[in-house]
Amino acid sequence: NVQYAWPHPSGKFLYIAASNGQPPSGPTGVAGSDRNHYAIACKIAADGSLTEHGERRLLPVRPLHISVDHTGAFLFIAYNVPSMVSVHRLNRDGSIGEKVEQTGSPDFGIYAHQVLPTPSRKTVILSSRGNDPTPAKAEDPGSIEVFGFRDGQLSNLQKIAPGGGIGFGPRHLDFSRDGRFVYVSMERENALAVFAMNRDGTLKPEPLFVKSALADPTGGKDKHPGQGVGPIHVSPNGRFVYQTNRGAGTVELNGQRVWNGGENSIAVWSIDPRSGEPTRIQNAPAHSFELRTFTIDPAAKILVAASTTPLLVNDNGTVNKVSAGLSVYRIGADGKLTFTGKTDVDTTKGVQFWCGLLNMP
Repeated sequence: NVQYAWPHPSGKFLYIAASNGQPPSGPTGVAGSDRNHYAIACKIAADGSLTEHGERRLLPVRPLHISVDHTGAFLFIAYNVPSMVSVHRLNRDGSIGEKVEQTGSPDFGIYAHQVLPTPSRKTVILSSRGNDPTPAKAEDPGSIEVFGFRDGQLSNLQKIAPGGGIGFGPRHLDFSRDGRFVYVSMERENALAVFAMNRDGTLKPEPLFVKSALADPTGGKDKHPGQGVGPIHVSPNGRFVYQTNRGAGTVELNGQRVWNGGENSIAVWSIDPRSGEPTRIQNAPAHSFELRTFTIDPAAKILVAASTTPLLVNDNGTVNKVSAGLSVYRIGADGKLTFTGKTDVDTTKGVQFWCGLLNMP
């Protein structure tokens, strides 16, 4: 199963993090016989078709996220259990080279979820979500780890963990187009947080703004267990931020597990270009469940959101199955989304974990 993918800056290669292992806390699909974990390079042909390119790199555990530095020379891979990041050199032909052994002791936080190079090209940021408390275990604090980066080596530069990281659960983040602000999707808080970014690629330690992403701010995980936010993207024009709400929790009904009524939507935020403050202007219905990834076309006119798995829904006493699929929206000049349709996707052979739109070179 594809876990995540990322294009090379040249647009000629696609790098894929793959694993047939599935998270025990999330949706599960057919795992297959190969339980290994891989980083795979694919060459992108002129017609968009993919051909595996170079040697597959065996990874130690299930990867969650993958990205490429701005020069196209290094590949970053994030893993949640254990929480860590690996760095691979990219060969001149676009294939994946050897892993760069780290000489220092980078702090990867708890439950790493996304690794990204910053616009400054001086640092790399890791979102480490932490974990909610359970009856048997105290809360694991979350953090944003900022690393210096030089010739494949990560060095501890800054740890962002307001309140010691308690009640701080960053999943994914994205950058304003001018590099002044960082927009962080706070999974465990169902919120959007905004941080100011310094010119050296570090962050101001406290958020400028923290706002609920839910249409009903009281409808979080206490009311709907399993509620959380997902990925986040700044629009190509920099005027809007998009973020998913994922409510795929279930309750038992006559021996079946059915949706518990949580929110599944795409939150649309309008951004003040001076202060970076977000204002939520829409929660567009998802028409599916568990939007783990979504993508926006470079012209900022189309948004496609991918749901991972189907789910049963109790509709006035009748239980219906809502399929996994690709929900498609037009993006208006005001940033708001208009639903245009959904393409159902059969996930009996594997979970739909990633979708993307790529510009052809």
